[in-house]
Order: sequence, then structure tokens, then C-alpha cells
Amino acid sequence: MKFLVALMGALSAAGAALALDVSAKFDSIDGGTLAVSDWAGQPVLVVNTASQCAFTKQYRGLQDLYDTYRDQGLVVLAVPSNDFKQELRSNADIKEFCELQYGIDMPMTGITSVKGPSAHPLFVSLRKEAGFVPRWNFSKVLIGPNGTVVAQFGSNTKPMSDAITSQIEDLLK
Repeated sequence: MKFLVALMGALSAAGAALALDVSAKFDSIDGGTLAVSDWAGQPVLVVNTASQCAFTKQYRGLQDLYDTYRDQGLVVLAVPSNDFKQELRSNADIKEFCELQYGIDMPMTGITSVKGPSAHPLFVSLRKEAGFVPRWNFSKVLIGPNGTVVAQFGSNTKPMSDAITSQIEDLLK
């Protein structure tokens, strides 16, 4: 019985450790604000992006992923960041580039810091609660419908890879 009580306490503490700041507002690239909590009950793949990076072609895969699973509830949130010095100068330039080059219509934030002392509160909580810190552009974190981290993926993991799609499909069942 003591073991069961200890296990339940540990599981409860582990659940509390995954409290992400999903309600923290981002400026939207389209104007206004958005937050991961806007999609409560849905899986959200959050990706820090940059328009002048060797991985920028992943925008196509991110849009394909969004197109494939959006009707089932997946949200792909692109978070343009200049933390690695590879982003265009303005939100308007990023928006135009993404629309013209990749036909992007997934939700996008304005230019946002994702690491260091000026990181957005969501990324601060991802670091604190899940150890997720983008090491480069196009790092990805999958947040489950309940607001907890399900999986993390590095820049080399392509958006339509089995590693990502299998996790998403499990969440959408």
C-alpha cells in the first residue's frame, strides 16, 4: 500500500512538473495575438523558424503536415526567430516570403525570441518544465491536447517523417 501511495504521489508530482505557459500570448504575424491555449484540446506542433536557414525548405513539409492533419485537429505553429541570426528583418518580409515561396497559411507568430534571457514565456516554460531549448532553427516540440509536451524533435527531423507523424496520429485517435 505504501508503494502505491508513493507511486501516485510521484505521478502527481510529475504531472505538475509539466505545467507549460500555454496561455502566454504571441504577437501574430497577421496582427492581433495568439496563444497555444487558443487550441486547447488539440495537438500543437510548435516550430522555431527562420527564412534564411539551410532548413528553411522545411516550411514546405510543415505546410504539408498542417494540410494533412488540420481537419483532424492538428495545429502547426511557426515561430519565426532571429536568435540564430537567420531571419528576415520584419514580420511583413517574413509573411510575404512564406506565402510566396511556400504557400504558408498555418498560424505564425511575429518575430519572437525562443532562447536566452529574452525568450518568450512559452519557451521559458518549455525549458524549465521539459528541458526543451531550440539548438537551431526548425527545432520542434509537440504539445498534446492536454497542454503537456509529448515529443521533441531536432532540426534534422523532417516534418513529414514517421517520427513526427506517428506521434501526431496517436494523439488524433
